[in-house]
Amino acid sequence: MLSRIYIKNFALIDTLEVSLKNGLQVITGETGAGKSIILGALRLILGERADVKSIAKTEEKSVVETEFNLNNQFKKFFIENDLDYELQTIIRREILPSGKSRAFINDVPVTLDVLRELSSQLIDIHSQFETSNLFTSEYQFKIIDGLSENKTIIEEYQQNFSDFQNLKLHLKKLRTQLSESTKESDYKEFLLNELTELKLDDVDYEDIQNQLSIQENAGMISENVGQILSRFHQEEIGMLSFFNEVKSKLSKISEISTSFAELDERFETSFVEIKDIISELENEAERVEINPENLLYLTDLNNKINALYLKHNVSDVSELIDIRNELAGDQKGASDLEEQIAETEENIVQKEKILQSLAGRLSKNRHKNVAVFVKKAEGLLKQLGLEKAKVDIELEDAQEFNPFGKETIQLLFQANSGFPLKPIQTAISGGERSRVMLAVKKIIAESDELPTLILDEIDTGVSGKVAEEIGNLMREMSVDMQLIVISHLAQVAAKGNNNYKVVKQDVSGKTQSTIIPLNDAEKLNEIAQLLSGSKITEAALAQAKELIG
Repeated sequence: MLSRIYIKNFALIDTLEVSLKNGLQVITGETGAGKSIILGALRLILGERADVKSIAKTEEKSVVETEFNLNNQFKKFFIENDLDYELQTIIRREILPSGKSRAFINDVPVTLDVLRELSSQLIDIHSQFETSNLFTSEYQFKIIDGLSENKTIIEEYQQNFSDFQNLKLHLKKLRTQLSESTKESDYKEFLLNELTELKLDDVDYEDIQNQLSIQENAGMISENVGQILSRFHQEEIGMLSFFNEVKSKLSKISEISTSFAELDERFETSFVEIKDIISELENEAERVEINPENLLYLTDLNNKINALYLKHNVSDVSELIDIRNELAGDQKGASDLEEQIAETEENIVQKEKILQSLAGRLSKNRHKNVAVFVKKAEGLLKQLGLEKAKVDIELEDAQEFNPFGKETIQLLFQANSGFPLKPIQTAISGGERSRVMLAVKKIIAESDELPTLILDEIDTGVSGKVAEEIGNLMREMSVDMQLIVISHLAQVAAKGNNNYKVVKQDVSGKTQSTIIPLNDAEKLNEIAQLLSGSKITEAALAQAKELIG
């Protein structure tokens, strides 16, 4: 469960801290108040790319910190990654003014891969436009396997499938080695010397390409950057003079109305960014110099590397290093290789038997539960206003083993009666996606332990009875999990176990966003405002009370 969010110096947020509870947590707020900023900060916890432009005060670091209540099922992960296991685990991401970012789990620095692996088990953020994973085989198998109670079998199968894949790769490598062992030894030595001479461990091919491109275009770069800087700094008619004049005039009229003040603030932000770009252009221009000797060296090195790529049919320096190391190692005798090949082939046959058995069990359980899924899904879709929607799951035998068994899956859908079912990615409309995904999430929640689920305005575009049913469905889902919902619907807000509002306000002349918990009276007023607009009427208050129940 996500129990606390702390954000500092991120976009419009100066400092934000909020405690969350279990059950249905509903977040409301006007468009533009900053809800998306909070979600953007949480996506950093999921390991997404950090952007230095998100730092509000550029001289200070930006911090996003979350606290989770864990259970012992996560202990293995912490042990495997040499981390301190705590029931109250803190995940933190920092963006430094330099643009670099750091990640921590319980104050221990971790890579983004480790961060993603853990956080993906703790948070699932789903926005109204993020439904593409519903179209993937992986997600569709997850749905039916959850209903089929296949968790233990699929874990065993996938471990064996991984071993099977590794055995096949190993067999391919052995056969390649055997083939290469028949080549003339002097040719092997020639190839090894050719690769060794380049000192590949010190080669950064991307950097070479970048340097070469700069050297080849140094004159053009210098000329264009010089013209840009000259135009910008030119007295009286230069861009800098022009922008300063605009800034001065906007400042004079900014006090007249909030609209001019907002324009003044936007121009100031853009002006700072433009000056920063010009400053970086000046720095880059100083680094550019025409060096014929360096250009000749880089061209020669690049040609040699490309020639080796072509010769060895690879596209990466690391692959050349692997080839070099393989050539440098002791060559196994042909007889030794043949014995290893025979042994590996036998292991593959044995592994195939295990996979065949497990795949058969998976398939049997899935076929038994297709009807269960259809009944549940169609019932939920009807509840959500898609009365005539039909769904089905099509399972077909596959020629080869895949990560989910020895069969393929296709989720079929049709929103209208009298038409054939089609693959969901071709049959579903934009207005139906969110409701179908909500129904699927509900089904998964019943059969699997989901992480904290954050739904971002997936109820957009619905109203009336459907909105009421969406609220009921979310309340049901939150019984066994923490469900955080960002919504503009009064019917959804009324179902919240706890409610929060994101607000934007001016602090010392600066716009800031924050989030505040709502007590019962504030919750009632917020729901009434969602119903009636900025002016809360007695009728809206009465309707809000009725919705809360």
